Amino acid sequence: MTDTKPLAGRVALVTGASRGLGYAIALKLAEAGAEIIATARTQAGLEELDDAIKAMGGKATLVPLDLNSADGIEKLAEAVAGRWKKLDIMVANAGVLGTLTPAAQIPSKVWNEVLATNLIAPARMIRAFEGLLKASDAGRAVFMTSGVGSRRAKAYWAAYGASKAGLDNLVQSWAIELTDTPLRANLLNPGATRTRMRAKAAPGENPETLPTPEEIAPKVVELCLPTETRNGEIINAQG
Repeated sequence: MTDTKPLAGRVALVTGASRGLGYAIALKLAEAGAEIIATARTQAGLEELDDAIKAMGGKATLVPLDLNSADGIEKLAEAVAGRWKKLDIMVANAGVLGTLTPAAQIPSKVWNEVLATNLIAPARMIRAFEGLLKASDAGRAVFMTSGVGSRRAKAYWAAYGASKAGLDNLVQSWAIELTDTPLRANLLNPGATRTRMRAKAAPGENPETLPTPEEIAPKVVELCLPTETRNGEIINAQG
């Protein structure tokens, strides 16, 4: 019997996979047949994800990891190389909001955390995993961006917006470099979604009016398919 799952036999790395959008993305990728490498700082959420993936007959490897540790990303790449020799899918989902405050009042600690997590960590992932993604017959990389970036600046969002504007430029520059390879890299803007980060950013908003992570995750799966041809694009999940 032929396996009709579109990502069967493919290995997918998802960061920030213990809750919210990352959790939903990992589940949808597993549902499509991918073997999941799930990273997050919290072990408990990863174990819940592991149980959910196993319940659907899938496979997952859990990696508790702080992306801002000195060499965690690089050591993970070494481990992936040793076990799988390639990486088919990389979803850089992990992100932090920082503090919504006037630009002139943002402390260095907040700048350092937001830029390290939202921009520097994805840059390190590109460096660490490019060779493994190119070892795949159809490597796919997806990065979570935001409308509050280079396209639409917003008061009090300077740290987060600057990190996402930088991410947009980083990924689109990399995508140009990948033009003559089978590897494709794109950005997805999920829009306002029913997550913990959104609740922190907009505490007065009714979450029931927002789409759930489970409704957004299929858009990521589309960008991970071997048949996907888009490269260097910013795709809006909500139209």
